Amino acid sequence: MHSPRNGSRAPESRRHLWSPRLRPADLNGTGHKVSFSDSSKSSHERGLSGSSRSSSPIPPLQQQKLWSDNNRNWQRVNRESEALWQPQHLSPTTPEARPFLIYHDSFLPLLGANPTLSCLIDDPRAPYFHEAGIFVPKTNTLFVTSNQIHDPSPDAVTTHHKTIVITKIEFFSPTDFTRDKVRCPERNYMANGGTNYKDGIIICAQGSLNEPAGLIYMEAKRPHKSITLINNYHSRPFNSPNDVVVHSDGSIWFTDPIYGYEQGFRPKPKLPQLVYRFNPLNGDIRAVADGLGRPNGICFSPDEQTIYITDTDYIHGDGSTNPNRPATIYAYSVIYDHNTGSPFLTSKRLFAFIDTGAPDGIKCDVFGNVYSGCGDGINIWNSGGTLIGKILIDGGCANFCFGRDGEMWCFGEHKLWRVKLGDETLGAQLRI
Repeated sequence: MHSPRNGSRAPESRRHLWSPRLRPADLNGTGHKVSFSDSSKSSHERGLSGSSRSSSPIPPLQQQKLWSDNNRNWQRVNRESEALWQPQHLSPTTPEARPFLIYHDSFLPLLGANPTLSCLIDDPRAPYFHEAGIFVPKTNTLFVTSNQIHDPSPDAVTTHHKTIVITKIEFFSPTDFTRDKVRCPERNYMANGGTNYKDGIIICAQGSLNEPAGLIYMEAKRPHKSITLINNYHSRPFNSPNDVVVHSDGSIWFTDPIYGYEQGFRPKPKLPQLVYRFNPLNGDIRAVADGLGRPNGICFSPDEQTIYITDTDYIHGDGSTNPNRPATIYAYSVIYDHNTGSPFLTSKRLFAFIDTGAPDGIKCDVFGNVYSGCGDGINIWNSGGTLIGKILIDGGCANFCFGRDGEMWCFGEHKLWRVKLGDETLGAQLRI
């Protein structure tokens, strides 16, 4: 098991850390060899999960009809019938249901002619597939962070005997790949969300009882050298940064909830739960949004005029849930000061409330549709906030990312799922 305490400690300073001369990583090296057991090898022989129907018919739904073509693995939901609540109402998300639910016909072009859902890896040893989800096109490489894994070693005392593993998967085809644990010389304490940045990646380091939380830049090539970009807000330590996105102007936007404190590996918070904008060119750090219960996922619309932020206050770090707390996606308008050009977030509005679980990771496609990992899989809305479809994933999905030509990787804790949509359904960030 990889320990996040390997290597030298990043220098601490009363001022936040930033790097105006960050060197891009050289990604022309060779790929990794498989270091996991046979259970982590390509699993294309296992077949598609959910892409073929069960031998038993779909159970009848009370006052609700499902329309489907026998040759397709999607089904329509009758919204008018669904709107009539029934006692003992049977959800269309039953195991026998097909994985792609159509709530609006605008979802059909996104699916393409033959959408599929397949399980690439099923590893019962640990929840290796939880957060981040960063696809590096130059090397066809996917980086994923695990959920928390018990670590009995003395080095893990400051993280409450927990560790998080970063996994690197290099694809040679959709079903042919190698899998390796990322071992880097610097300490990436309790890594969580991440995104592409220059020729490498940015990881949200949630910190420990002794080590500061912040943003870390890591080279995509071995030995995965990393440096700390920022670890405090004007000398006040961050809580536990959760997710991050990069604007086209180079600024870095990230959320900072208190999950690390609630889970016992961070000190008592010294900042509210905020959303920040960091400019690595001059070191400017600004709070841009407050008033959220647990700010979590974050992404921009394709034109960057809107930013979406998920609020997972529904579930707290101790695992408790409360249906009266937000499980919500908020949208904000991005405007700019006439004198300085500095961006501000205005017109906060409730974009969507989740019906199952809470919205975690969030992404947009090039058409402006919004995707979020929820308790029943991936939920998709159009830019007007109308739910147009769902991709049902057994056990739900915390996070995901787009690959090439309508490909998505979805993270189900012990399972890595591959979704294939239409070739034109591209992620707004990479647009490939």
